[in-house]
Amino acid sequence: MVEVYITKSGKFLPNKPVSNDEMEAFLGLINNTASKARRIVLRNNGISTRYYALDAEGNPTHTNAELTCGAIETLFDANFSAQDLELLSCGTSTPDNLLPSHAAMVHGLLKNRSVELNSSSGVCNAGMNALKFGYLSVKSGNTSNAVCTGSERVSTWMLADKFENEVINLKNLEEQPIIAFKKDFLRWMLSDGAAAFLLENKPKGENPLKIEWMEAFSYAHELEACMYAGGDKMEDGSIKPWSNYKTSEWLSESVFSIKQDVKILDKHILVKGAVSMKEALAKNNIKVDDITYFLPHVSSHYFVSGLYKALAEEGVEVPMEKWFMNLKHVGNVGSASIYLMLEELMNSGKLKKGDTILLSVPESGRFSYAYAYLTVC
Repeated sequence: MVEVYITKSGKFLPNKPVSNDEMEAFLGLINNTASKARRIVLRNNGISTRYYALDAEGNPTHTNAELTCGAIETLFDANFSAQDLELLSCGTSTPDNLLPSHAAMVHGLLKNRSVELNSSSGVCNAGMNALKFGYLSVKSGNTSNAVCTGSERVSTWMLADKFENEVINLKNLEEQPIIAFKKDFLRWMLSDGAAAFLLENKPKGENPLKIEWMEAFSYAHELEACMYAGGDKMEDGSIKPWSNYKTSEWLSESVFSIKQDVKILDKHILVKGAVSMKEALAKNNIKVDDITYFLPHVSSHYFVSGLYKALAEEGVEVPMEKWFMNLKHVGNVGSASIYLMLEELMNSGKLKKGDTILLSVPESGRFSYAYAYLTVC
């Protein structure tokens, strides 16, 4: 086995930052009515700006594959070109197509040469799974390099016209406010963007990051789905797939909208996160004092204090001065968020040789968690 280093990072954030007051103009009004949830959700999530692959009229400006390709192209220079790429590993929650794979569509835009591909699906951990595939490939000697990505183009899923056929149901919001929270609140939480890492088997460039280890956990064996799309949850907790619905119901029931069971989210997301992080650190004999920077992906600043408390209760209390986050000005970009955080830290000028970084990514899809521990070389 050889060592693996993140030698370069890059990002692509589409168009201009969108402020809180501009959001509804981009996404549109459902039933010609301003959202009742918007201000409450924005007050809790602490996000002030985000990015959309949309113009001011709500027209798409980029596909997910184009965002991803844009991030990858920032990695190319005189020392590493598209022709040098051996493995392309791409993670996303929101691919442009069911088929072909997201990685194949990105490779089609690169137009470089034949490479090995991997596409990771899921929710926020799709990006970490893509990173782990690239890490293991380079570490095993299968390839000498890999480009790994996380990306989302979720804005078009949240446009008002996607919900027009559900207006009759939306009129019952006063009687059933949970419908608003399951479907409406995510419109004010999620945004677009992509970022990419170059992994190589030798430390190159300024402040390369050695990947010491990666760990992942799933609790799907004991917990039902929390965040889902392309189906709907039944009373027994199972998900009825989109292919089992009549085509007319795809629209009337907003089957393809992204939904979240917030009761389950609040009950489990922090507890399982603290338990899994404690296990990851213990397995690799890492103590809190061994961490210089802690990069936790959180969907909302609402969860920050709760996460801190949950970690403290498990004996892995990380002082807040070690936390590094960019949610406020970049937004929640799902599987790309951890890439965008690390990219910003790598290019901040703060890192020095010997610093260590812990990446932490929860996924509420069916409660899975991923971690990576890095050392600045």
